[in-house]
Amino acid sequence: MDLKFPILSKRAEKYRTEYTDKPDILIDVTDTAVLDLKLRGPHLTDAECELMVSTSEFYKRLLNFNGFMLHSSAVCVDNKAYLFSANSGTGKSTHTSLWLKLFGDKAFIINDDKPAIKIENGKAYVYGTPWSGKSDLNRNVRVPLQGICLLERAEENFIEPLDKGTAIFKIMNQTLRPPLESYMDKLLELLDVVISDTPIWRMGCNISLEAAQMAYEAMSK
Repeated sequence: MDLKFPILSKRAEKYRTEYTDKPDILIDVTDTAVLDLKLRGPHLTDAECELMVSTSEFYKRLLNFNGFMLHSSAVCVDNKAYLFSANSGTGKSTHTSLWLKLFGDKAFIINDDKPAIKIENGKAYVYGTPWSGKSDLNRNVRVPLQGICLLERAEENFIEPLDKGTAIFKIMNQTLRPPLESYMDKLLELLDVVISDTPIWRMGCNISLEAAQMAYEAMSK
């Protein structure tokens, strides 16, 4: 990436690497792409446009390398990644922050909004990326995927397994849907691998350490 603005430049610094070959993915945030985005959102700054355009470009091209984005907050405990996905404003970041309080130094946030899931040798791994929503909560790490939880608000805490037929539609709503048919086919192929190999959960919770403990006890098995 050839970056111009500090928001993404600062986040991307921890992912810098010495690489002399031709890169697999080259992202150029053009003036045309920024202008098009501003026509749809006049309130956006140039820096925000750079972040949004590069997010879309990276995750679209990552499909060519068996990877995709899931709109979620990803927390790691004992080298296992737990992803909590929900619509914006539901409280997924609030929930994973409870894991940090519960587990202390044993836990950290991999990516607070848009972690990458990549299939390698038939197994799913979660990667940190610089694209983590409004926060800079992300790490340059690779962690095996332990489970995905679809989160909703509730007065009483509960967690239950979600059947795979329902799960794929809900997860589809929390990722970037590519416009090209070939890319969509690839996304569905990757989702099938993840859902076939990874427990998917539905959880209703309040803002309490008990909710985090309940989620961990169910998902860590």
